[in-house]
Amino acid sequence: MARDRRPSKQMLALLATMSDRPGHWRHGYELMKETGVSSGTLYPLLLRMTEQGLLAAEWREPVQAGRPPRHAYRLTVAGISLARSVAESHSGCSAGMVRI
Repeated sequence: MARDRRPSKQMLALLATMSDRPGHWRHGYELMKETGVSSGTLYPLLLRMTEQGLLAAEWREPVQAGRPPRHAYRLTVAGISLARSVAESHSGCSAGMVRI
């Protein structure tokens, strides 16, 4: 039986950051800097959200020659929907609110 869990504060921070530009591909390092979530928390969260269908992930070729390809992430339709519902349920909160 699956549990219906509320998003963690780290997931809320990630949803807020990614919902600023939901169609924009972002790298983990960029997300780590924007959210303040440590890499040891962020990367497992990105993997879990991808497995849940909330994020799309793909390998992106490097912009700079000699650099390795990196994963990039963006919200899926389901992720955008979750971000909106979280934003609605947190309306009136000032800190950590998800923006859509």
